[in-house]
Amino acid sequence: MSQDSLRARLEQAPVLADPGGAAARLADLDRPALIADPLVRALLAGLAEHSTFLWGIAARDPERLEALLEASPEESLARLVADQRAAGRPEPSSNIDLEAVGRRLRRNRQALALLVAMADIGGIWPLEQVTGALSDFADASVSGTLDALLRQAADLGRFLAKDPEDLQAGSGLVVLGLGKLGAGELNYSSDIDLVVFFDPERAPLREGTEPTPFFSRLAQGLAKLLQERTGDGYVHRVDYRLRPDPGSTPTAISFNSAFSYYETVGQNWERAAFIKARPIAGDIAAGDRFLAELRPFIWRKYFDFGSIADVHAMKRQIHAVRGHERLAVAGHDIKLGRGGIREIEFFVQTQQLVFGGRRPSLRGRRTLEMLAGLVEEGWIDAGARDELAEAYRFLRGIEHRLQMQEDAQTQRLPEASEALERFAHFAGYATRGDFEAALLAHAARVQAHYALLFEAEPDLSAGIGDLVFSGAGDDPETLKTLSQLGFREPERAVETVRGWHFGRRPAVRSARAREVLTELVPALIQALSGTTDPDAALAALDRAFGQMPAAVELLIILRSHERLRLLFADLLGTAPRLADTVAFSPHVLDAVIDPAFGEPVSDEAALDAQFRALVGQPASVEEFLDRSRDAARQMRFVTGARLLSGILPPAGAGRAFSGVAQAAVAASLEAVSEAFAADHGRVPGGRMVVLGFGRLGSRQLTADSDLDLVVLYDFDPENRQSDGPRSLDAAVAYNRLTQRLVAALTAPTRRGTLYEVDLRLRPGGGQGMIATQARSFRAYLAESAETWELMALTRARVLCGDAALADEIRAVIAEAVGRPRDAAGVAREVRAMRDLVAGEKGDNGPLDLKLAPGGLLDLDFLAQALVLGHARAHPDLVGRDAPGVLERAGALGLLPAAAADRLVAAYRLLDDIHQWQRLMIEGDPADPPPAVLGRIAVAAGLPDARTLTAQLEEERRSVRALFERLLG
Repeated sequence: MSQDSLRARLEQAPVLADPGGAAARLADLDRPALIADPLVRALLAGLAEHSTFLWGIAARDPERLEALLEASPEESLARLVADQRAAGRPEPSSNIDLEAVGRRLRRNRQALALLVAMADIGGIWPLEQVTGALSDFADASVSGTLDALLRQAADLGRFLAKDPEDLQAGSGLVVLGLGKLGAGELNYSSDIDLVVFFDPERAPLREGTEPTPFFSRLAQGLAKLLQERTGDGYVHRVDYRLRPDPGSTPTAISFNSAFSYYETVGQNWERAAFIKARPIAGDIAAGDRFLAELRPFIWRKYFDFGSIADVHAMKRQIHAVRGHERLAVAGHDIKLGRGGIREIEFFVQTQQLVFGGRRPSLRGRRTLEMLAGLVEEGWIDAGARDELAEAYRFLRGIEHRLQMQEDAQTQRLPEASEALERFAHFAGYATRGDFEAALLAHAARVQAHYALLFEAEPDLSAGIGDLVFSGAGDDPETLKTLSQLGFREPERAVETVRGWHFGRRPAVRSARAREVLTELVPALIQALSGTTDPDAALAALDRAFGQMPAAVELLIILRSHERLRLLFADLLGTAPRLADTVAFSPHVLDAVIDPAFGEPVSDEAALDAQFRALVGQPASVEEFLDRSRDAARQMRFVTGARLLSGILPPAGAGRAFSGVAQAAVAASLEAVSEAFAADHGRVPGGRMVVLGFGRLGSRQLTADSDLDLVVLYDFDPENRQSDGPRSLDAAVAYNRLTQRLVAALTAPTRRGTLYEVDLRLRPGGGQGMIATQARSFRAYLAESAETWELMALTRARVLCGDAALADEIRAVIAEAVGRPRDAAGVAREVRAMRDLVAGEKGDNGPLDLKLAPGGLLDLDFLAQALVLGHARAHPDLVGRDAPGVLERAGALGLLPAAAADRLVAAYRLLDDIHQWQRLMIEGDPADPPPAVLGRIAVAAGLPDARTLTAQLEEERRSVRALFERLLG
């Protein structure tokens, strides 16, 4: 046995509560030699008893476990890190296989998790070595994944590598690690905080390739590959929300846009985040240059004592939102709670921000090193350093034990007494009491030092000036404060708020409402001042108070939660449709403070399950109608808020909005079918499906889309009567059932409306029956369907209904769309159809992204022409959305590759802006307020509204030229 092996260097092991149970699990390993050593046996028994995650890794692959025990842990780490970095570099003659890369990354992560745990629990590595190992491996994971994605882009000809042996060098792409990853202090089961920037001047992209969409898709692919869960687990969870204005920016941001943002609106919390920033992948030299140029933003020339108030406000917000008012052990959050890790980090980072501009020695990334630096510079004494450093090591060690149990990103101690006792054993303590005493002692010392730095907790409105709205006259100091806060018409603002106090709006007439409002107004005004147009946001809130019957519930929520107050203010200023939802149903805000809010959900099955869970088991159709409206309202609100927050990209929001609608249609069909059967019985052999057309069919719904539906049915022609007490002919039954379905989706109830429904895409258009027999549908498509109907059919899909009939209808659609056609003839017909639409409907100007020449309709028509003209030879064109069709057509040679890339990039930009328009603009989306257009520009990665307008004009001009060339 090597004296340097992990086995030989073990010093400690967890305490066992059930040695017999652990011994039984060890016996299952069937490796007597492996566990002959007492310390190895004790360590593995501790894993078996306390960590299902680690024991699962060990038990599934004893050979791997044995190899880790027999080797030096440093050698094992070096081998795993090297293999992780190499995972994205295939053999020179091989194509990249992302699935194989993902498997390799995930298996290495399992080995790394077991290695680090044994070295940590066994007392071999101190905290710095543990966190350093986790950080080095995460660096390698990002780098290896980036290599794979760049190689894929290079193989497709989109990325022109300067050095085929080192794709990242000279790529112009920079991946920064922030937070604990940037500091090299990553915890055991942490997210990795990444920000992706690029230099468009250096990026070696194929001519015509737009860098923002290219690098954004690459960044999204990076997150997807690292986060994807399989039987081998996952690699890392990725968080991109530390980028500039994540609710409004693409995933990858150009250097110039980033510099513009930080120079104009960068905040102190972002300065604090960039203290730890480090280039970890991509063009490392470019990353170093970027951080060097950003140095004046991070490090102020003068001592910046104002940072203390900002950072403390962040800490107070954590306490307000997460409920950490007291220091206790059971259920205590050792990161965010009182006396926790975050207080130590804030203690260090705040003083770095205050003094680091004049003291370069305080610009380090690592917490413990900077505690020592603060002593050397004379800002704290050695006693504070030693106590905080000891507490930091203790708390980080406890954090790791918590996360090792289930590989969960948690910092909260168990609440149940027995579970807390077991955890104390895992942390190495003989009793729960010993553990509690240690934790409370460390936390108390942290609190004491933190309190010396932040002696007072200022009121939320402190420091912003006078805000007096009582009396009949205008207070000059209040007008001055409002002007300083960005209100262009302070007199009108004063009159508006005074009107609330006077009960001029129904929502705030009660004594309780005015009482809460008086306390809330300063913080609310401050929140509104942070929006793009404070006057418009205030006016929107005033309108909401005028429409609401009561606002006490909303006001109490806003008073209690800083985060929700800021979000609501943002919605008032930029997304009035979502603000109206909050005004109508304040508790939709609950979803925003749910941890699940940060997980982007667009999967149809997951959305269907969520919708049904919210609806529950209503006792009647009437109750179902109310619950379905509440469920859809909440889910659409969450989707819109995720879009605003950058959690969902616009295309993901389109899928999510579509998934919510599909769930609503499916649940409504089931509800009305059951009620209808109770009245009229069922048609023998009867079957029914609902098809989605238009943007619902292509999974691109927006925040205000109607639903284009077609209802088809079938039955046994030998038995046409339903079998209920009030029997009906089959055709009559299914048409009446369709009427009930439409009513369930459209009828206003006391809980509001659900959707508008359009049935005019059925055979015969707006004439005749509203439901169509399946055989008639088949015959119509074969004999009578016009080109425009077949174009619409390319986006059709079955939403819900009988599974067997659904399969038959899919085959009918595929047959109709894939019928042999002359592609040139189809192109002429589609062009004629586009000219007809232009003559009949025109457009509403350059920001009408749907109907204006070169807009989405041109792109959709072009994609539909490609499907109808070529689906016979290329059936995989069917079932894709328009950008998917255009991209595939380019790969198949049906379009020139450069033209396909240009059209796809244009479609994604136009459709992204279209999504933002429909979310953020009330009324005509082609005529947005200037402030909202500016916000949309930022969302598109552009500096201002003028640039956005010019970019859209250029994209449409390019699309129109290609449209005319390809279909002319």
